[in-house]
Amino acid sequence: MLIILKRGSGPQEVESVVAEVRRVGYRAHVSEGEHTTLIGAIGKGPTPELIEHFRALSAVQDVIPISKPYKLASLEISPKPTVLRWDTGATGGGEVMIAAGPCGVESLEQTLTAAHYVKKHGAQMLRGGAFKPRTSPYSFQGMGQEGLEILAEARRQTGLPVVTEVVSPEQVDLVAAYADVLQIGARNAQNFALLQAAGQSGRAVLLKRGMSMTLEELLMSAEYILAQGNMRVILVERGIRTFEKSTRFTLDVSAVPVLKSLTHLPVWIDPSHAAGKRDWVTALALAGLAAGADGLIVETHPDPEKAQSDAAQQLNEAQFADMMSRVKALLPALGRRLTRALEPA
Repeated sequence: MLIILKRGSGPQEVESVVAEVRRVGYRAHVSEGEHTTLIGAIGKGPTPELIEHFRALSAVQDVIPISKPYKLASLEISPKPTVLRWDTGATGGGEVMIAAGPCGVESLEQTLTAAHYVKKHGAQMLRGGAFKPRTSPYSFQGMGQEGLEILAEARRQTGLPVVTEVVSPEQVDLVAAYADVLQIGARNAQNFALLQAAGQSGRAVLLKRGMSMTLEELLMSAEYILAQGNMRVILVERGIRTFEKSTRFTLDVSAVPVLKSLTHLPVWIDPSHAAGKRDWVTALALAGLAAGADGLIVETHPDPEKAQSDAAQQLNEAQFADMMSRVKALLPALGRRLTRALEPA
């Protein structure tokens, strides 16, 4: 249920209502607006008697049952967009972030080369896979902890925060020790044990939509993370499986405005996995931003033809630079901006 406090309620009134929410066995989530404070009481469906109990409190203006099954992700509980910030930039509420780097960490030289040029061209976060869940057991599976150490060195040299994938609950502590953001990929988007462990990690979580997930299912997966007290979640549309075979997946651009009408969480686009071919990545990236996306996660490699995974969809430096120049030209027309893009390395 959503508890709306009376205008002018101070910290003492807020704390008294929060204490009562906890006393009856619910979790409290406070959202402070310019004029109104909202308290989400998260738990089992409230009885009419419980709703009336809270309406009777002196600081409460009204109590509204939350209709959505995803409580903490819903706009009902947090009407303002969530903005996530790092030293290099922000995402949400008109701020756009670009995460870029190789699909997989293959060597120190390869990763550092990519890190320096994505920073030079304006990306604010470095992506790279140390653990790679692959369809075939014979494909490159990543460098593991050595890959994490390489990513940490790239962060030290460039100042870029790092996002990398975690593929099992047992890996969460290890990956969180090196990464700034934990990525949960499409194949694990309904791995509820992993979602809960990531939620407990204290790191921001980038959650990709599963290839056959509805948007409500994506939001329910996000709820597993949020329910652990971790509100730093980014949703990523990365393409869904349809009958069309021209692209690797079908990018559901409509997911962006739909999600933004349902949730306060930032919504990103992954044009690389949707396209499956580098020639189409820039067009899909621009389409996602035009639809309202708060960020992009893009694959780029110093020498894509030699990449050990997803070679066909990774941009080379010149192509990445061209994409970034187009992004920078588009965003002002949309009333949005890249925040604190770093100076050249």
